[in-house]
Amino acid sequence: MGELDGGEFEVALHVDGSATVHPRDRSEMILPSASASVPENGGDRHRWMIFLIVGSALFMAALDLTIIGTVIPSIQHSLHAPLNWTAWTITASTLGTVVIMPIAGGLSDQFGRKRIFIISAIVFTLSSLACGFAGNIYLLVCLRALQALGGGAFMPSATGIVADSFGPNRDRAIAMFTSILPAGGIVGPVLGGLFVTYWSWRGIFFINIPIGIAVLVGARHYLPRSVRHDVGRADLVGISLLGLCVLASMFGISLLGTAHIGIGSPALLACICIALVTFWRFVRHELNAKDPIIPLQLLRGRSFLIMDLVNFIYGAAVLGLGALVPLYAEDRFHIAPLQAGTVLATRAVGTIAVAGVASFLLRRTGFRLPMVIGMSLIAIGSVLMFTRPASIGAFAWLALTTGLTGIGMGAAMPAANNATLSFATDNIAAITGMRGMFRSMGSIIAVSVMTAVVTRSAHPGIALGWGFVALAVPTIAVIPLILTLRDHRGSW
Repeated sequence: MGELDGGEFEVALHVDGSATVHPRDRSEMILPSASASVPENGGDRHRWMIFLIVGSALFMAALDLTIIGTVIPSIQHSLHAPLNWTAWTITASTLGTVVIMPIAGGLSDQFGRKRIFIISAIVFTLSSLACGFAGNIYLLVCLRALQALGGGAFMPSATGIVADSFGPNRDRAIAMFTSILPAGGIVGPVLGGLFVTYWSWRGIFFINIPIGIAVLVGARHYLPRSVRHDVGRADLVGISLLGLCVLASMFGISLLGTAHIGIGSPALLACICIALVTFWRFVRHELNAKDPIIPLQLLRGRSFLIMDLVNFIYGAAVLGLGALVPLYAEDRFHIAPLQAGTVLATRAVGTIAVAGVASFLLRRTGFRLPMVIGMSLIAIGSVLMFTRPASIGAFAWLALTTGLTGIGMGAAMPAANNATLSFATDNIAAITGMRGMFRSMGSIIAVSVMTAVVTRSAHPGIALGWGFVALAVPTIAVIPLILTLRDHRGSW
């Protein structure tokens, strides 16, 4: 979106590269306010203050995403819960993200990004406080799902805020913005190890309270009121069907991880039937819905289908099994929780070291090359994580291999984010929500399957290691599809 002559007109960029210019509706202009006055604060300083606020929110969500993996064994012991059900603290949170992201994308366009952003921060902060006081695994899982409704809504609204604020440089700003995620990846695992070692796993939730309050204060005073668009109603039926399908699948997979549950169990068969029926109903509904959760015009595009598959595999390999790396370090190599968290932090260091450079080189390299390099390194690092040479210590080898996967993430993530958005520049929030949904679904399936396998295995650490090897196969297999994408250089 660009402005001509003082904002009297707006330019709409289309998927095919064409552009149309038409008068701007005054009722949809960004409303001026004292807190959003650019001249008073200075244009660049104002934009970077906005970036700091929304970046802090994303950091808080990333912290919560990565800190949980380190404390899984502690939660399991403290609340007397089996591993396959304790893992729901990860998957239930991810499911909440799957459900809320498509809704948040549309709501941020319809009601204003600032309003949705503030509501998300309130929900996330209050639910974090409640999680810290949970007395059993079932209540904690429910509260984690509620927490995810707030955390998952950050990304679509925040991405739109950054895109609006940085104008022609929005591609670079979005790439830098999404690179904040690895910062949470560094701090989260280490904090989790510190809390478990010196206090309690409950501290991982209480740490969100001061950050959330700071984000709310900053958002109230500095974020501008944004454009409101006349968008369709949220596809609540489609979202409910999708959520029920994923929930039934998760429950069925968890049942398989229970020793006394067999393939012919009535409860398992019921879960399978519910999942299949709701999936069938979801597909039929989406084909006929006026405003589907997954826009058909995007799914009909070959480029979108490929990127959805890339995002799904990326979510499984990075967000899913990546969250289980500390558990792998503790179970297979008997590494202490604090050291196990530090292992995962090396991955984030690798991501940060590369992501910033990769973001600024995107206009020259295009999307395909960084994604090919990144996905290759993720796959190689995952395989090497399982095959430790006897001459190298376990901690050093895990730090090296997770760092390699982090370098792959740093190369692939900015390119994948911008590739999807560049295909439909006039629908940023909705595209961001759908991208996150596919990544989250990949994470849910990976965590659910692997924890079920590990629970039944006589050697949990070895079984988890084979999971890393197994996921390297689709990660490599998707590369030929990436090479068929129409590449893009320059700004979008």
